[in-house]
Amino acid sequence: MSKTILVTGGAGYIGSHTVLQLLLSGYKTVVVDNLDNSSDVALKRVKELAGEFGRNLSFYQVDLRDRAAIQKVFAQTKFDAVIHFAGLKAVGESVSKPLLYHDNNIVGTITLLEVMAAHGCKNLVFSSSATVYGWPKKVPCTEEFPLSAVNPYGRTKLFIEEICRDLRNSDSQWKIILLRYFNPVGAHPSGHIGEDPRGTPNNLMPFVQQVAVGRRQALTVFGKDYSTKDGTGVRDYIHVVDLADGHIAALKKLSDPKIGCEVYNLGTGKGTSVLEMVTAFEKASGKVNDPLCSFLYHFHILTCTFCYSWYLSENPSSNSRTSTRRCRSRLCFNKKGRD
Repeated sequence: MSKTILVTGGAGYIGSHTVLQLLLSGYKTVVVDNLDNSSDVALKRVKELAGEFGRNLSFYQVDLRDRAAIQKVFAQTKFDAVIHFAGLKAVGESVSKPLLYHDNNIVGTITLLEVMAAHGCKNLVFSSSATVYGWPKKVPCTEEFPLSAVNPYGRTKLFIEEICRDLRNSDSQWKIILLRYFNPVGAHPSGHIGEDPRGTPNNLMPFVQQVAVGRRQALTVFGKDYSTKDGTGVRDYIHVVDLADGHIAALKKLSDPKIGCEVYNLGTGKGTSVLEMVTAFEKASGKVNDPLCSFLYHFHILTCTFCYSWYLSENPSSNSRTSTRRCRSRLCFNKKGRD
């Protein structure tokens, strides 16, 4: 008998890719999303890509802070586990609107956990972030590193992790896996789903894509004289499909009776600079972007961040070339007229 999984924030970038992988793996999947920073178009495409498995997808437009609405979803379906993506994620916006982030991310999560407990669902995979490490003194990061989030967004992730640990300590029936991942990039090989955010992007690759197709005039790179091989910041970029598969692996690991509240990094363990990513995009797409060398200096951005990730995603299958090729395929697909 197939398991039924609730995915919060399942219409978003990482969420939609994970929903597709869940369906293809035989899970019945229910998505709740308030669509504040996503679109149900992604789920329509997921259903198409899933083929016959698409019939196992259901969607409710619900805000996690709406307790009555969440309770109704749980009353209608018995869930085996929850994968929790839902939340605001723009670092800059979190600095200017910290109360919004604490209300949306933390209050929404507490409501979810309370409703889960009330309905006897105590298996959770939480989408955390490498931002909980703050500015580590060395890299690669391991799960044992000190935690020191440096912005409101990162602190919401850290606070939720602490809530999950407290919950497990108070009730041994809870099984929780916290996934700290670094910089998701890329798109599904079909190009039908990917990262095409509303408004100003928060990540590197959407900026690069939008320059390539003429939606932006230039890419501005922060930093030029960092102590890296080309002077630009270095990050651990993981392909979004690998990341989705990592969530499936975490979901399966919840069946281990020894699981309590566990933490895993998800990444490649390899650092790639901003300029290397841009160059890889140019090679993969055949599009050379002359306006890519506009630099601003910003000394408060961490120079290097990447991780050791041996447990759930030891050998990610997608490299930077496929990541950038799929990114551009996704954006050009949208530009040709699909909604």
